[in-house]
Amino acid sequence: MAWLILFIAGMFEVAWAIGLKYSEGFSKFYPSVFTIVSIVISMGLLAYSLKNIPVGTAYAVWTGIGAVGTAILGIVLFDESKEFARLFFIFLIIIGIAGLKVFSR
Repeated sequence: MAWLILFIAGMFEVAWAIGLKYSEGFSKFYPSVFTIVSIVISMGLLAYSLKNIPVGTAYAVWTGIGAVGTAILGIVLFDESKEFARLFFIFLIIIGIAGLKVFSR
C-alpha cells in the first residue's frame, strides 16, 4: 500500500510542476491554487509513505516519478524536445525507479 501511496504522491508532484508553468509565477489565481493544493497533497502522501519505505528510496522514487512525468507532459503539452538522447535518459530514470522498487526491503 505504501508504494501505491508513493506513486500517487509522485503523480501529484507532476501536477504541481505542470501547475507552476500554468500559474505563470503564481500570477494566475486558479492555476496557483491548483499548484499549492497539489504540493500539499504530494508532500502529505510522501510523508505518509515514509512510514513503510526508507526515506532515501522513497525520495528518489518520488522525484523520479515527478521528473519522468513532467518531462513527458512537457513533450506532450509544450512541444518540448523529443530527441532520442532525451527519451533515452528519461527511460534510464524509469529503470532506476523500477530498480529501487525491486531491490528495496
